[in-house]
This record gives sequence, structure tokens and C-alpha cells, in this order.
Amino acid sequence: MNVNLLSPSTLAFVGDAYYGLLVREMLAEINRPSGVLHSESVKLVKASAQATAFKVIEPVLSEKELAVYKRGRNAHVSSVPKNSTAGEYHSATGVETLFGYLHLSGNDERAKELFSLIIADFKEKL
Repeated sequence: MNVNLLSPSTLAFVGDAYYGLLVREMLAEINRPSGVLHSESVKLVKASAQATAFKVIEPVLSEKELAVYKRGRNAHVSSVPKNSTAGEYHSATGVETLFGYLHLSGNDERAKELFSLIIADFKEKL
């Protein structure tokens, strides 16, 4: 599969699931009831959190990674969830596109490296 030929929405579709899995794997380490884990995961995968995540990883992105993010950010979306702004939602879509791209291109180590920066920033703000 040539990942460069996939649409941003397809990459974001995969990236949404992959990013959510990274969050869930990280949360599994705290070994709490599933309801608590779900509440915590929602805090990390919502659009506003992913928009903040982009600000954390932006300085370390390669030109290619930034271009993939921008493709996703600029993609047409049919609606915006009521709990986020249009800007947050577009940025979150860019993050999901980037993570989908990294995963489908076999670069999970890079995705995990970026994710660790995001989580470190999140934990620092607790």
C-alpha cells in the first residue's frame, strides 16, 4: 500500500484508532476500573487535547511529518463536535492524520516517540 496516496480522511480514520490505542495502552499501566480508564482516555483523545498535543510535537516534526499534519488539518470535515472549536477539531484531525500515516508507513517507533512527548506534557500539567 502506498500510504502517500491515501486521503487525509483515511489516514485520520486509522490514526484515530491508533492514537486511541496508544492512550489505552498507556492507561492500562495504572490498573484502575474500566470506567475510570475510559474517563481518563476521553481527556486525552478529545479534540482540544489533540490540538494541544500538536503544539507539543510541532517543534520536533520533520518537514514531511508537518506536511502530512497540514494535509489532515486542511481536509474538509462535514461537522465539528459541539465540545470543541473548529480550529481544535481541524488540528486534531491533523494529529490523527499524522499518527495514521506513521502507523501505516511502518514507523510506529516514531509515533511512540511523539506520543511520549505528548504524555509527558500532559502529566506535567496535572
